[in-house]
Amino acid sequence: MFTGIVEGLGTVTGVRSSGRGKRLVVTADFRLDEMKVGDSIAVNGACLTAVAISAKRFEADLSPETLARTTFGKVKTGDRVNLERALRMSDRLDGHLVSGHIDGVGTLSGRESDDNAIVITITVAEAISRYMIAKGSVAVDGISLTINECSPGRFSVSIIPHTSKLTTLGFRKMGEAVNIEADMIGKYVERFVSAPAGGYKKEAGQKTSVDMETLLKSGFL
Repeated sequence: MFTGIVEGLGTVTGVRSSGRGKRLVVTADFRLDEMKVGDSIAVNGACLTAVAISAKRFEADLSPETLARTTFGKVKTGDRVNLERALRMSDRLDGHLVSGHIDGVGTLSGRESDDNAIVITITVAEAISRYMIAKGSVAVDGISLTINECSPGRFSVSIIPHTSKLTTLGFRKMGEAVNIEADMIGKYVERFVSAPAGGYKKEAGQKTSVDMETLLKSGFL
């Protein structure tokens, strides 16, 4: 589990094929003294497992699923990436709960200044944007951000100078792809509302374990 508060940047210093997967080598801009083999680390928002660690350098395997769902399908040596080590339960939760399980890829489609902020618009599949709400949370390349506005297939976020300076969003160009993880709360709510009570497959006429009537009676609507 992560918070979406990026610790620092790293550089991809190696990409090797491993069957249908890949082995990723990353050199961080900071020391990884507290990390050990088997620990999780978010790389551009994707939760990866460190399989080798040395000072500032670590290696991680990319499965075919990860390559298909994230921007790592086109990763190359020299790419800069956002890094965040796994959340400790004693830490402050400054961002929001981020699983590191990427929903899909978005495209930077707009960028404009708004006084001291930069407003970035990102185009995504409607299957992802359906879980977004204005003032809700989203992770973009592992960065916890607040959604300004959203509509089917797109959303916008504001980037403050601090975020622009310390993350890859400061130098991303229009048309570039970014990893997107929607807030997990919406996904669970949808599952509870659509899944039948005591079962996984809903039959015709069968009531769900949590329906609109239940939510209304409980004061959620």
